[in-house]
Amino acid sequence: MASFSSSSSLRVIIFLCISFFFLSSVNANEVTVGGKSGDWKIPPSSSYSFNEWAQKARFKVGDILVFSYEAGKDSVLQVTREAYEKCNTTSPKASYTDGNTKVKLEQPGPVYFISGKEGHCQKGQKLRLVVVTPRNSAFSPAPSPSDGPAVAPTSGAAKLTGVASLVLGFWMLIYFLFL
Repeated sequence: MASFSSSSSLRVIIFLCISFFFLSSVNANEVTVGGKSGDWKIPPSSSYSFNEWAQKARFKVGDILVFSYEAGKDSVLQVTREAYEKCNTTSPKASYTDGNTKVKLEQPGPVYFISGKEGHCQKGQKLRLVVVTPRNSAFSPAPSPSDGPAVAPTSGAAKLTGVASLVLGFWMLIYFLFL
């Protein structure tokens, strides 16, 4: 039976660090709120809603929502369900005003956002989505977008990168342990 030397231990530590880097970078996806247009603004018609867009995609813990809007003229508020339903802007969980807001989805369950600009929420500038816990996220397909502004947060490139990372990690383990 082979014993581990200090160089073998170092190899294992290096392997684990590299594997963690590859696998953790694969699981997060940036998702532009509103899809292709990427505009966080009052919907152009009553037939469009951010919620309809969100229902066509799957959001996982670790995904990052990107809100694009004109800084100083609008904002994004993360709120409770009650504040979402009443368009109440007085006590948000979080408030963003930078114009290119990135919010990491950190736990499963419903998440609520509204515009901080007076009257915008009442005109439909609000978003409700459900975050799920990723299971085998490198291999689970996301629903494909329909003809419209929705864009699914999981891309084929991210899945391919995940598989490639797993294969690379396996071969690195073999190399570091046996060479």
